[in-house]
Amino acid sequence: MKKYNAVFSVILAGVLWGLIGIFIKKLAGFGFDSIQIAFIRMVIASVLFTLFILIKDRSLLKINIKDIWMFIGTGIISVSLFNICYFYTIIQSEASLAVVLLYTSPVFVVLISALLFKERITIIKIIALILSFSGCVLTAGLLGGVKVRPFIILTGVASGLFYALYSIFGKYALKKYSTYTVTAWTFIFGLIGDLFISKPVETVTTAVHNPQAVLWCLGIGIVSTVLPYFFYTKGLENLESGKAAILVAVEPLVGAVIGMVFLNESHSVLKITGVFLIVLSIVLLNININEVKKDEN
Repeated sequence: MKKYNAVFSVILAGVLWGLIGIFIKKLAGFGFDSIQIAFIRMVIASVLFTLFILIKDRSLLKINIKDIWMFIGTGIISVSLFNICYFYTIIQSEASLAVVLLYTSPVFVVLISALLFKERITIIKIIALILSFSGCVLTAGLLGGVKVRPFIILTGVASGLFYALYSIFGKYALKKYSTYTVTAWTFIFGLIGDLFISKPVETVTTAVHNPQAVLWCLGIGIVSTVLPYFFYTKGLENLESGKAAILVAVEPLVGAVIGMVFLNESHSVLKITGVFLIVLSIVLLNININEVKKDEN
């Protein structure tokens, strides 16, 4: 049952992350750049989650000084750099393109996990990776002759690498700390990483002079940050990093559905086929969720 709860948590995280393009486009319309949006996200998320822990159990904020490297990894190296690269790609191109480049991340996770955690690269994982990434490519419309600037491809793939590193650093951290501790310190260190490059005074001034912007800031901080990071980290407690990274590929599926239903984006056969392949990859992993456990017994 724990395995299936972990699967549900990771998929729910993907759904909530899939909504982030809406918030980014809205905030960019108020004049915020990718670094400022990343800063906004970390401010709201770190404050809310830290307050939650202080109310629930402040002892959860205690960490060993020698373990700071884990949270520098999850917060600065992963979340902070991932946000900046991903948001830049969305603002400068399209959300669908950004998300397909982001989903090079499962490839990085599976390979790195095999090296560091000795997780097996099984046939199921390989098939699921192929289905998931192929679905992302079709959903983004990259086979329709879309021309993309090389730098956009670079920032998009970089977002995938930094995104993948959250699973890796998070796996180390969860061996010693609770989900709450890992998530809280991830946001705190992410905020520290963004603080020095985001023009915080200018960012706050712009936000407070636009009441609607404040609401969208709260939205990206709660709906597409605090909640999904909690669910994803919770899922990692009982799920391999490689499988979690593939399961969360529901994110581009959500983005595609929102685009087709609410934003009047194309309903092409290729896009619908891509959505189907992503769903198929998730179902495939769910059917084989006990595979690793059986192999180990």
